[in-house]
Amino acid sequence: MKYIAIIPARYASTRFPGKPLAILGGKPVIQRVYEQVSSVINEVYVATDDERIRQAVEAFGGKAVMTSADHRSGTDRLQEAVSKLCSDADVVINVQGDEPFVHPSQIRSLCACFDNPATQIATLGKPFADMESVKNPNSPKIVVDNQGFALYFSRSVIPFVRGVESDQWLTHYPFLKHLGLYAYRREVLAEVTQLPPSSLEVAESLEQLRWLQNGYRIRVAQTDIETVGIDTPDDLARAEEFLKGRE
Repeated sequence: MKYIAIIPARYASTRFPGKPLAILGGKPVIQRVYEQVSSVINEVYVATDDERIRQAVEAFGGKAVMTSADHRSGTDRLQEAVSKLCSDADVVINVQGDEPFVHPSQIRSLCACFDNPATQIATLGKPFADMESVKNPNSPKIVVDNQGFALYFSRSVIPFVRGVESDQWLTHYPFLKHLGLYAYRREVLAEVTQLPPSSLEVAESLEQLRWLQNGYRIRVAQTDIETVGIDTPDDLARAEEFLKGRE
């Protein structure tokens, strides 16, 4: 099976403009993401709408593809990149440009999901460590079936554990946190980017619900490794400390 990894990277982030080019441990954030992904996948591209990011990627020896600045989501940018590259890959992997600590094992887990021919889309889940985190609406929860396919994603705490005090729920059910790494069969990516927003997606502001609501099967691989995304300058400072501790 042939894989291609695309790393969408925008310059005009509302909370952190120029985030992909911010320096983390002496390297741009986008370079750290690229290096992590290319340690597993041979064909890797950064998809960007900004010439500064393209130049930075090519300066460290990476490959970039220019895409429109008008995309509603990173998934749409992903599809344009794949189309422009005329890729014949079986599976397209999407790693966000603000995930410099994405682990090679996580990417391998996504790839392994496609050993099952029923898998159309794959993503990652990680067991929650405490109930305070479970209750955070910015950490979407996943409920999966017995075969590991997603039944639902929600910002609410699901499922409800009846007859148990809420602070004890984690000892009665393995709540699963969604990590925003995705992989798609190439033809499925082309299909889902043509779908209009769904009612569940609009209600929860979770794009993956559009795919579920339209009947696509999302396989959930589990990981014990927490990703350290960068959304703000404060996150960058925390990432710098995390990097120093790891080294």
